[in-house]
Amino acid sequence: MIRRVDYFAIQTPNRAGEAHSILAQLRKAGVNLLAFTGFPNGGGSQMDFVPANSVAFKKVAKANGWKAGKAKRGFLIQGADRTGALDRTLAKLAAEKINVTAVDGVTAGQGRFGAILWVKAADVAKASKVLKARK
Repeated sequence: MIRRVDYFAIQTPNRAGEAHSILAQLRKAGVNLLAFTGFPNGGGSQMDFVPANSVAFKKVAKANGWKAGKAKRGFLIQGADRTGALDRTLAKLAAEKINVTAVDGVTAGQGRFGAILWVKAADVAKASKVLKARK
């Protein structure tokens, strides 16, 4: 299953406890995340959040003074874990000359896998069509 999702990027200091602090606030507010990733960016860190409910996420972000900005689009992929599972999806995009700007894939246990991937904003509509992504 592939679906188009909203994600929000937040720039934070690169220090111990930053992710925990933000994730704890989201948990307390009952905001469920479909995906989360964080990585160093310049002198700080960037955290990308894919909430199940964008409105709820934005409400918590505003209340905490996080500069999440406007929603951007990505793709959430979930399915049966097998050799080459993610490769088939990437092959479809490559065949259409759609560049993947970032991808994170993981096994979810019990024979399942998940991934989140991003393409340039100008390619989201074309990628959605190629991947037959749900909204």
